[in-house]
Amino acid sequence: MAYKYFPQTDEDISRMLKAVGMESLDDLYADVPESVRFRGEYELPSSMSEIEVRQYFERLGRMNKQLTVFAGAGSYDHYTPAVIPSIVSRSEFLTSYTPYQAEISQGTLHYIFEFQSMMAELTGMAVSNASMYDGSTATAEAAIMAMAATKKTDRVLVSSTIDSKVLKVVRTYARFHGFDVELIDSDNGITDKNDMETKLAKGGVAGVIVQQPNYYGVVEDYSGFADSCHKAKSLFVVNGIAADLALLKTPGEWGADIAVGDGQSLGIPMNFGGPSVGYMCCTEKLIRKMPGRIVGKTLDSHGQRCFVLTLQAREQHIRRQKATSNICSNESLMALFVTIYMSLMGKEGMKEAAMLSYKGAHYLCDRLTATAHFALAYDRPFFNEFCVRYDGNVDRLQQHLLDNGIFGGIKVSDDVLMFAVTEKRTKEEIDTLVKLITEEASR
Repeated sequence: MAYKYFPQTDEDISRMLKAVGMESLDDLYADVPESVRFRGEYELPSSMSEIEVRQYFERLGRMNKQLTVFAGAGSYDHYTPAVIPSIVSRSEFLTSYTPYQAEISQGTLHYIFEFQSMMAELTGMAVSNASMYDGSTATAEAAIMAMAATKKTDRVLVSSTIDSKVLKVVRTYARFHGFDVELIDSDNGITDKNDMETKLAKGGVAGVIVQQPNYYGVVEDYSGFADSCHKAKSLFVVNGIAADLALLKTPGEWGADIAVGDGQSLGIPMNFGGPSVGYMCCTEKLIRKMPGRIVGKTLDSHGQRCFVLTLQAREQHIRRQKATSNICSNESLMALFVTIYMSLMGKEGMKEAAMLSYKGAHYLCDRLTATAHFALAYDRPFFNEFCVRYDGNVDRLQQHLLDNGIFGGIKVSDDVLMFAVTEKRTKEEIDTLVKLITEEASR
C-alpha cells in the first residue's frame, strides 16, 4: 500500500475517488494552499516490541519526582483504597459511552444513580446531576444556571475569598454568555457580608457564589447569607471541597440553592494535575435548570428495578435555545471512582479521614507558630488548610523543602505560605517538615 497508515486498499481509494469525480488524492486536496501542505517525512520513532514500550514508559515514569505533599489549593493528597482501580475496570462499569440505551447500560446507570444519591446526601441538597468535569466548570455552570433561573438579571456576585482559578473560569464563561461578574470585598480573610448586601440592593443580581472552606482555608460563617440573597430574589451558590463536607455544615444547612465543587478529594489521586470530577446539586425547584443529566430508578415490564436517563436537557434532545448544557461526553468515569470510594469508606470512614486531616493541620500550625518564624495570616477557624506569614525568604524555604523531597505549601504572596494536611500525613512527616523549616529559618 502507498499509505501504510490508511486502512483502505488502493482499490478502495480508487473507487472512492471515482465516486467523487477525482483522478488522484492530490486532486481531492487541490483547494488546500500549497503553503500549508506538509511534503516531508513524519518524525515517527522506529517501532518497538511490547516489552520495549513498557520499558520506555517505565523510564519516563522514573523521571517523575515523588514528593511528600503539604500543599492543597484545590488538589489534595488523600488516601485511595487499593481495590478501587480493580472495581472501576469491571466491564459493566468501564465505558466511554453515554448510556442512551438503558437496556445495555444498567451498570453505568446504576453507579451514576448511586453517585447522585451520595452527593445529594453529602451536600444536604435534594437533587444531584450525573457529575461535571471539575469544580471550576461546575461553578461556572452554576452561574449560568442562576442567570437562567432569575428574571431581569445581568450580574453574578463572587466572593473575593474564592479560589482565583475558579474565578477565572467563571469569568470566561460569563464573557461568552453575556453577564457580568462582580467581586464581593473580603474582610480579614472572609467574605464581607455588608458589601454583599450593598451590591445585592442595587438589583439585577442572579446569584452569589462563595466557597467553603474558602481559598485561604478559612471556614466561613455564612449565617444569613441565603436570606439576604433570597430577599433580593437571587440564588445562593456554595462551592465546597467534597471531602470536607463529611464534617462541616452542608450547603443545604446554609440554605444554598446550588451546591458545587470538586470531588478530587474523594480519593482521586493527584496524578500530576488530573483528571478530576465536579459535582452539582440543587433544590428540587431548580431541577429543570440543571445542566447535564439525571439518572432515575424505575421498574421494567417484569417489575424488576432498573435505571434510566430521567432528565437530559441537552441541545441534542430539545430545542437548542431551551438547552441547559452541551456537555456531550460521558464524564462519569471519575464519578464512578468517587462513588466506589464513598461506598468503601462509608460515613464513619469519611468522617475519620476528615478528622485526621483536621487534627494534622492544627498540629502543624501549632508547631510552625511555636518556632516564632510564623504567624497565622488570618486568625480564623480553619479545617485542614491554613495560611501563615513567614519572616524569611519564602522562595528559598520552598526550594529547601523540595531539595529534601517535600512539596511545602503554596506561595500565596511574598511572605505568605498556605499549607494543607490530609489523613496521609503522619506525625513523623509533619515533624520532619518543621525540622527542615527550622533549619532554613535559622540560617
